[in-house]
Amino acid sequence: MLRSRHFIALSISVVLGLVAVTGVHAAEGDVPDVQTIVTKANIAAYYQADDGKAVVKMTITNKAGQTREREFIILRKDVADGGDQNYFVYFQRPSDVRRMVYMVQKRTGEGRDDDRWLYLPALDLVRRIAASDKRTSFVGSDFVYEDVSGRGLDQDTHELIETTDTRFIVKNVPKKPDEVEFSYYTVAIDRKTYLPMKMDFYDKQGQLYRVIESKEVKVIQDFATVTKSVVKDLKTGGQTEMEFTDIQYNIGIGDIFEERYLRRPPREAMR
Repeated sequence: MLRSRHFIALSISVVLGLVAVTGVHAAEGDVPDVQTIVTKANIAAYYQADDGKAVVKMTITNKAGQTREREFIILRKDVADGGDQNYFVYFQRPSDVRRMVYMVQKRTGEGRDDDRWLYLPALDLVRRIAASDKRTSFVGSDFVYEDVSGRGLDQDTHELIETTDTRFIVKNVPKKPDEVEFSYYTVAIDRKTYLPMKMDFYDKQGQLYRVIESKEVKVIQDFATVTKSVVKDLKTGGQTEMEFTDIQYNIGIGDIFEERYLRRPPREAMR
């Protein structure tokens, strides 16, 4: 499937819980080239099965230990193998975000930006999220919009910096550093499944400031799937945990990823 885009796999593997892998295994003695590694990690994170659905519980905890919760349904559908892809996020709880919708039309190919919309029911307002806002907070959590929509492989240079018995460690440096707040990030990739298990982000001074980690993986419908993940902001002391339940693959999601469905979500998104 996809071999050219969207490596920041813990964006939907961690953020959306629809990560799955089957049939990609590296023998313990084999060390593929870095492009093969990041390509397989990208495939494992984004393009297994034709579509997917999950109920997501998000718990946001600040430095003082105070918590806020969000619950939503996330749907994902591939437009073409290795090509464009769509996401629909329908918020169910609490009441202040109920009926809010976040939708992404992922655009593959060099120079193409994803299209993102946010529907705010309290204002009955549909807002386009600009490409320049992709590194801002996703609905008040410690995740950012780019975590959800993914980061293109061609946006970074990749270097295999370490190999252990269980993981590949890849360093990724942005080609356009002025567009992001980090100087580089590393990804720990499971050698057997190619699931990205941990991401460490370093600021412009080279200090670790943000960590995204998969905490629990289960096999669902023969797909190894992340069912619990956490992102930590080391500067603010906050963290956001995601738990994924009722995960389903290949359910035949229809063509629901259009602006007209933001105000009136289809049944698939609400139950």
